[in-house]
Amino acid sequence: MDYLTVVLLGIGLAMDAFAVSVCKGMAMGRFTVRAGAIIGLWFGFFQFLMPLIGFYLGQSFHSLISDYDHWVAFVLLALIGCNMIRESFSDEEDESKGADIGIMVMFVLAIATSIDALAVGISMAMDGSEILLPAAIIGIITFAISVFGVKAGSVFGDRLGSRAELLGGIILILIGIKIVLEHTGFL
Repeated sequence: MDYLTVVLLGIGLAMDAFAVSVCKGMAMGRFTVRAGAIIGLWFGFFQFLMPLIGFYLGQSFHSLISDYDHWVAFVLLALIGCNMIRESFSDEEDESKGADIGIMVMFVLAIATSIDALAVGISMAMDGSEILLPAAIIGIITFAISVFGVKAGSVFGDRLGSRAELLGGIILILIGIKIVLEHTGFL
């Protein structure tokens, strides 16, 4: 696989992570390099790791994964999105809840946004492609795009105020619906 194809693949795979990063940035309100780096590292690492896992699982598990990967991503994103929407209507003053970048929240989001990368790894195994360098490039691109997404989201979050978390939750649910529609052939 040539470098241009890998870069384009990395950009394409990073789009879900970018959208979630924008949501996180909106919920945070104020951008910090630390938060941007943490979110970028989670998404970048999983976009690097999942193609490796997919590659080594190979085509023997392809039918198992492709039958339900989109539903797993949808459920994870919908649950987190619904929780963000619920928290947006909460009377509590704690502004940091939607901006949670704790281990469990980020783990779930990183898995949900990188399931497609697992499938890419499987397809690369079937092609007989090299995996380590493309996976690293995909991870680095996702890291950079995610940090940018957090920054962009924080700009919008400052302007949207308390509605940012509501909007972020809706966006996560829509991303989940989009994933299901793409994998079922409706998009």
